[in-house]
Amino acid sequence: MTEQDEPAFAPQGIDLERPNAARVYDWFLGGTANWAIDREFGEKALKAVPHGRMNARVNREFLGRAVTYAVRNGITQFLDLGSGVPTVGNVHEVADKLDSSTRCVYVDNEPVAVAHSKILLEENGDPSRHAVLHGDLRDVENVWEQAFATGVLDPAKPLGLLMVAVLHFVSPEDGGEAAVARYRELLPPGSLLIMSHGTTDGVPPEHLVQLQAVHEQYKQSSTPVTLRTRAEFTALFGDFAVVDPGVVWLPEWRLDEAESEATAEVAHNPPASFMLGGVARKG
Repeated sequence: MTEQDEPAFAPQGIDLERPNAARVYDWFLGGTANWAIDREFGEKALKAVPHGRMNARVNREFLGRAVTYAVRNGITQFLDLGSGVPTVGNVHEVADKLDSSTRCVYVDNEPVAVAHSKILLEENGDPSRHAVLHGDLRDVENVWEQAFATGVLDPAKPLGLLMVAVLHFVSPEDGGEAAVARYRELLPPGSLLIMSHGTTDGVPPEHLVQLQAVHEQYKQSSTPVTLRTRAEFTALFGDFAVVDPGVVWLPEWRLDEAESEATAEVAHNPPASFMLGGVARKG
């Protein structure tokens, strides 16, 4: 997409002075809901981490496998926090292929992500089963209330709560740990908590320099990054029972659940994904 081919709209509240993680991630995945400043940032990131585009796909494929696991294990409704700009393999698309009665509410604080999600759902969704909200996951009570006020989700049933590749944009000082703890309290019994997170913990030395360079780069964006250790990320699951194989590198998480083309390409070196993931059930 050239600068002349910029998206035809700029939703109210959009920050076009600095790149944004949701729009950069969209560009990594081949989407069109991004601006020149996001693409410039992405190109610079790829110079530091040449396989960065593949890692974005690896994370997306983890989301697909986790949602597949959830539906196969009785979860029929989802709340996706920090859902980002819609692209191939959205939660409701994956879930609906397995069960056409599944429900999903998407939440993001990026106006472009919300606007494009609304367009996607208007074209391909079901308003009785799918909704999107503009909200900040740190505003737990308000997000929770809005999500159930849509009428899409049933508060009496277990829920699949997703926070995939979003919490490294919410530091502990900014309320990340407190927000996740409150969501754990609010989830009905039997619910699943699905999360992935960037880390430098255990990353091979040859890749660590790359990751640290991108980490510094994100400090100049509207969405700086906090990379938690494996122990810090694992602690976000609280006392929930983490399902096998536990908290692992994304290329190690249940490859048998769904086809994962990009993941297969890095399966020989899982730490090069820079991302940990896990799924845990509330008793």
